[in-house]
Amino acid sequence: MDAEGNVPNTQLNNAKVVANSSRRRTSPSPAPLEAHEHRESLDTQLQIITRAKLPNRPSSELWDVSVSDGKIASISPHEPLTPVSATRLLDAKGSLLCPSLCHAHIHLDKCFLLQDPKFADLEIVDGDFQEAMKLTTSAKSRFGREDLMRRGRQLVQESIRYGVTSMRAFVEVDGDVDFKCLDAGLALKEEFADRCEVQICAFAQLPLFSGPDGGATVRRLMVQAAEREGVDVVGSTPYVESDGVKENMNIRWLTTLALRHFKHLDFHLDYHLNESKDPTVWNVIRTLDHLHWKHRSSRVITLGHCTRLAFFSPDDWASLRDTISAANLPISFVGLPTSDLFMMRTPQNYRGTLPIPQMIKEYGINAAIAVNNVGNAFTPQGSCDPLTVASLGVGVYQAGTKQDSEILFECISGRAKSAIGLPGTGLDLQEGDLADFVIFGQEDSEWRARKCVSEVIYDPPCQARTTIRSGRVISG
Repeated sequence: MDAEGNVPNTQLNNAKVVANSSRRRTSPSPAPLEAHEHRESLDTQLQIITRAKLPNRPSSELWDVSVSDGKIASISPHEPLTPVSATRLLDAKGSLLCPSLCHAHIHLDKCFLLQDPKFADLEIVDGDFQEAMKLTTSAKSRFGREDLMRRGRQLVQESIRYGVTSMRAFVEVDGDVDFKCLDAGLALKEEFADRCEVQICAFAQLPLFSGPDGGATVRRLMVQAAEREGVDVVGSTPYVESDGVKENMNIRWLTTLALRHFKHLDFHLDYHLNESKDPTVWNVIRTLDHLHWKHRSSRVITLGHCTRLAFFSPDDWASLRDTISAANLPISFVGLPTSDLFMMRTPQNYRGTLPIPQMIKEYGINAAIAVNNVGNAFTPQGSCDPLTVASLGVGVYQAGTKQDSEILFECISGRAKSAIGLPGTGLDLQEGDLADFVIFGQEDSEWRARKCVSEVIYDPPCQARTTIRSGRVISG
């Protein structure tokens, strides 16, 4: 093993992995790596994954998936009596292999504030949006390189262990933190480049046109951030502006910035449950159309939260679909139910979040779901595991059918990747698809092993998962 922890090919060709052993032993007949048991298998570039169950195929059948150049080279039925000559082989032992997971929307700099000893004085009392902003602003005034890197690294590492191989990570840019969060995010992007695609969004949580200086400081810093190498996305929160005119100015200014620097565009949009207030989503679409996004950029537009749209009628949804289609815009919506249900409430204590499965099934709108926050005043509950949000969706959306469960899984996998402009792989795995996988291991009781996607969604497995990116084992 070299200084970076990689295993030379000569060792891989002779490696026999032994449970609970930190030593490698050579064997003239290489034994297969076994998923879920061995840290020694990390960084192994695989040639074949054998004895795996696959989505959308009978759970009684086992399959062999061969890998070449980071993609699926072939998928064939497993033949128990056929000798396998591959030397870099992982034995799934009948476990379910699915496309890897993705965070379409997660805040890298604000994670774990409620657990970190440095911010032990932060305590939720009211549990509303105003308090969350106040507590987070207090924390941001104390952000330092050490805690930003420590907390952000923990989030990425935990996410990888859950099966995540890509994420859109928001880092705030404003006069309070300057570029502290952005610098840490870019450093983590580089640190994890071979294990997880960390897509950095330079994010203006504070107003761009309101406040003491009319947002001039934030605008200046956002322009500089957009010029930084490694920044993939620019984002803002138009709803924090002081009035509707400034909301629209925010939308137009940031869209222009994204076009000028050829960045993806991401808005936290319509984050309220005020039915009397017109949704700004219509202005976003008009602005994108007027600025000729479809002719000037191949980047995607992602709209998060949008809780106001929970009041939409069937005619509203059909109109939204048709308007997006007519403008030929690559718009996706990301529902964030964990945060939305905690933060958003009407005076009558009703809750609201985007009806993601309905948007997909009934209206063909591009959509996904995501974690958003982990361990802060905006979302104190939950973990880095996207599966927990998908499982929550069964109850939130009353989505309990087999088709529903598969849509929910895709919303944290292939659909999530597409929503942030990355190649998305569906559950019907095919030759040529990226070899980015998560393998769900066996339980102590054989009948409790997850045999299909619906079982994974209904009851997310808590035991170790094996994460594979570009055909390489990165966690397990």
